[in-house]
Amino acid sequence: MQMEKNMDSAARKRLSYLFDDGVYTEINSLSMQKDSLSGVVTAYGYVNGSLVYAYSQDKTVNNGAVGLPHAQKISKLYSLAAKTGRPIVGIHDSNGAFIDGTVDSLTAYGDMIGACAAISGVVPQISVIAGTCAGSAAILACSSDFVVMTNDGELFVTPPFDSEKNGMGTAKSAAKAGTASIVCDDDKTAMEKVVELLRLIPENNLSSVPVYEYSDNAVTAGNTLEDIVSMITDADSVTELSAEFGKASYTALATTGGSTVGIVATNKTNDKLVSDDCAKIARFVRTCDAFGIPVITIVDTEGFEGESETAGCIRNMAMLSGSYSEATTAKITLITGKAYGPAFVAFASKSANADFTFAWEKAVVSPLNPLTAVEFMWHDKLAGAADVAVKRAELAREYVDTCATAEMAANKNAVDEIIACADTKAKLVEVLDVLSGKRVSNLPKKHNNLPL
Repeated sequence: MQMEKNMDSAARKRLSYLFDDGVYTEINSLSMQKDSLSGVVTAYGYVNGSLVYAYSQDKTVNNGAVGLPHAQKISKLYSLAAKTGRPIVGIHDSNGAFIDGTVDSLTAYGDMIGACAAISGVVPQISVIAGTCAGSAAILACSSDFVVMTNDGELFVTPPFDSEKNGMGTAKSAAKAGTASIVCDDDKTAMEKVVELLRLIPENNLSSVPVYEYSDNAVTAGNTLEDIVSMITDADSVTELSAEFGKASYTALATTGGSTVGIVATNKTNDKLVSDDCAKIARFVRTCDAFGIPVITIVDTEGFEGESETAGCIRNMAMLSGSYSEATTAKITLITGKAYGPAFVAFASKSANADFTFAWEKAVVSPLNPLTAVEFMWHDKLAGAADVAVKRAELAREYVDTCATAEMAANKNAVDEIIACADTKAKLVEVLDVLSGKRVSNLPKKHNNLPL
């Protein structure tokens, strides 16, 4: 019978990286799996001065194999998290289930997944893939709000038989698939990212967003997306999420005026939004809404890529639009450039339940791409032109200047106010304060039935 704890195991080191000063208190430390201790350390401690629960699988004990005692320890943490309204962090590193010829391992995973689902949207859940996370464990890990992986981590349901050739199961593939929110070089860096996330997220769905002292970034004018994000957020406060998934879009947690906000932007690249972008933004907005984090959306896009419709873009566009419409958290839209057709409807319109929609003077708000609008509205003006392409471009500029300006959108009440670039952060801080007491309830229902 093996009762001695390995106090130097990677599992315990990871917990020490997470908790303030490396101090934590174990729960059910003597729980046995057959003739040895169960291969998971469950504990509570303080992160950024606030109580957090965490479990860390220990491969030095039965290879971290998951059996009923292992699952019972983890389920206990989920129960405590629910009762006390505190976040839970799961650190995954196990070679799989404890196989003894019975269905106990299936019951074990079912218990953990059920416990995880029960508190989804109630308290923040963060998974860290620090080693192997396979089979049903992968389902458990990916049911959390955020997944942080190390470069050495493995995440898959069925074995990646040729991971070196195809990259299956790797952190890189998980990031590209949108499964991993953040990828880090090592355990210590991964846990530091978890600490950053916990600093920005409310403790539970009934808590107010965290508020901190802050300083402004030096950027006062926005040209690139990086400039705009720096201009509207506080210094050293931005944590980008899902950077390798849906590359035309941008999602991040940050603080603005000292308060946590979610940042969505549509112009990380000059490409139109595709299916992955829609899924990425919809998921992020739902996460922010679950914990009452205000969402600031920066719009500068020609819209959605038509060719991606065969890849499910229409379905994900509906999910995106529905996520914005249903979200009751504070929502502020800033149009910095182009806002064409369905993109305006999804991100900035009254139907998206935007509390405030602001636009810079140079913004273009149009039901169609201006070149397309010219074909519909002024096709007769193209007749007889010596160079149709040149004439079309000239008419498109005229259309923008006369029909699609920010001022015209404001005249039609599609935009609340036109603001100067330099005044943007001050305006955002002002309306975030105005919206801090927002209270909205949707119609009573079990849940929506948006396409996924």
